[in-house]
Amino acid sequence: MSKNLNPMQIYQLLNQSNCRECGEPTCMAFAASVFKGHKQLSACPYIDKETLNKYSDLEPARTGTEENMQQAMHYLQQKIPETDLAEAARRTGGIFENQKLTLQIMGKNFSVDTKGGLDSEIHVNPWVSIPVLQYILHGKGKEPTGNWAPFKELPHGRPRAGLFEQRCEKPLKRVADNYPDLFYDILDLFDAMEVDKGFRADVSFLLYPLPRLPMIIAWWYPAEDLESALHIFFDETAKDNLGVDGVFALGTGLAMMVEKLALRHGVKGFIPL
Repeated sequence: MSKNLNPMQIYQLLNQSNCRECGEPTCMAFAASVFKGHKQLSACPYIDKETLNKYSDLEPARTGTEENMQQAMHYLQQKIPETDLAEAARRTGGIFENQKLTLQIMGKNFSVDTKGGLDSEIHVNPWVSIPVLQYILHGKGKEPTGNWAPFKELPHGRPRAGLFEQRCEKPLKRVADNYPDLFYDILDLFDAMEVDKGFRADVSFLLYPLPRLPMIIAWWYPAEDLESALHIFFDETAKDNLGVDGVFALGTGLAMMVEKLALRHGVKGFIPL
């Protein structure tokens, strides 16, 4: 077997208990860290010696990001038939009927059947589908507390906060700054509600990418010598209901959807970052 493994192949070497003893919130997150070279496989306390010796000189596979995302999505879909979707519906705030678990994703139906098949009212990409599947498979089902935190303050979020800003907050800010009417229309499409949550922002929107995973988009208009700002806040239970890797993917997927909608609506000169 090749020692150039992708994240899904590394994940399959683990006991998949999400024990967190390695310092990562999930086994999936640990597999991603090993793939990127940030951690050694030996950091998992439950890897048996035979496996550890076999992959002691593990090197990450050099496949494209999108290919890895597709592989990750298909792997998670294969786990669905082993899952009690009726129980998952109670845990995740979804509805189970006609052999399908249906969740509200930003106000639109997203369904998973007992064989792992996906059906959605909106076009989604693997960056969205993967966290939805992780939420179904591993989410703790905790009710939001109303205590909000930026991505960097979520457990294990700080090392990736800069990348989260680049891939999620900046693309959303670009659309908001340059095409505010379109930005409002897209938020309305996503069932976002304008709220006052004490962030001292000029305007704040509450939306639910997942039933028990609310987020706030806070937007500050430019003023005098200050440029505008846009930041995203998550309920503190996001760490249990999805985990920082899932939150990162979900935020990235949301930004991609907004950019695609901007292109679809014919915004002249708009080029996604």
